[in-house]
Amino acid sequence: MHSPNRLVVLASGVGSLTEALIDAEKTGHLSGHIVAVGSDRESGAVGIARTAGIPTFTVRPTDFDHRDLWDQALRQTVALFKPTLVVSAGFMRVLGAAFLDEFEGLTINSHPALLPLFPGGHAVRDALEAGVSETGCTVHWISAGVDTGRVIAQRRVAVQPGDDVASLHERIKEQERQLLVEVINQLV
Repeated sequence: MHSPNRLVVLASGVGSLTEALIDAEKTGHLSGHIVAVGSDRESGAVGIARTAGIPTFTVRPTDFDHRDLWDQALRQTVALFKPTLVVSAGFMRVLGAAFLDEFEGLTINSHPALLPLFPGGHAVRDALEAGVSETGCTVHWISAGVDTGRVIAQRRVAVQPGDDVASLHERIKEQERQLLVEVINQLV
């Protein structure tokens, strides 16, 4: 029997967070059912979901004349799946007013830094360039703005001598995968 907690996952990249959520559901460690995985492009996350038999969708910004039209189309597509929670797991787009009008307060994001430090798409690089001794990951509610929503939970990750963006990001992702599952379980 499937959980009544319906999750729509949005992802743009290789899909390691999406895969962690799918694996957690398969093993009974996720208090929710992933009803769809969506993207803004053909992505690894969509491929992983297809392989797992999860419905997928792609809403490409380049298919629309204006960003607001894309945002409305994304909202309409996500709404078709009747989610109780939308999970941005490496989704590299800012969600606009049309989307948030329907899903603000129902949408969380996983971010590879300790917000409010290092918002945006280059958080790991920015942390390294700032010379911090630790960074980490944050799960937060999505609101208007870039990574400005209320923090739900964080995990710290030490920056090690010789770290580059790839090595540090991989250690952050290990924590991020666990934290995202824990937060979803708390929320649903």
